[in-house]
Amino acid sequence: MNHSFSSSFRKAILFLFSLGIALSLASGAFAATKEQAPVRGSADYEAWLTKKVHHELAMLPFYSVFDNLQYKVDGSTVILVGQVARPALKDDAGSAVRHIEGVTTVNNHIEVLPLSPNDDRIRRAEFRAIYSFPTLQMYELRAVPSIHIIVKNGNVTLEGGVATQAEKDTANVVANSVPGVFSVTNNLQVEKS
Repeated sequence: MNHSFSSSFRKAILFLFSLGIALSLASGAFAATKEQAPVRGSADYEAWLTKKVHHELAMLPFYSVFDNLQYKVDGSTVILVGQVARPALKDDAGSAVRHIEGVTTVNNHIEVLPLSPNDDRIRRAEFRAIYSFPTLQMYELRAVPSIHIIVKNGNVTLEGGVATQAEKDTANVVANSVPGVFSVTNNLQVEKS
């Protein structure tokens, strides 16, 4: 009985020792992969911060094709602009950016679009029209589709980007074909070849 107990005890100690080594190696690997912020004010700092702000905004859980989040980084200050269909998304965006290492100030100038059943109907109709068009369907496959549809009081603004001028023109024609739309402003950017 003693032999069995000491053998089990040795196995348990060996297991715990192995587990401790594995955990310390894993935590060291994790710490090595964590990206450190460059020194504030250095040449790399704004580029690093811009990348972090973009990532945080893109990862917001309720950010959708009906929202337009834009930002500007000025030193350690982040200026948020754009439009959102849900009021909580404005606060979520400000909070997400405020928690980035090194950010000292967040100026949140995001506009909350008016709640309107008619605008909601136009949003859905624009989405169906644009993303069911054969040459534009591929843009829906991204986590957040690249053509954003902003609707305010029956006026539509297209934001985001497409690969060609022909796709930008197609999106404009399709957006204008939706009933009940007063105007379409096409701010889509054409990716440079």
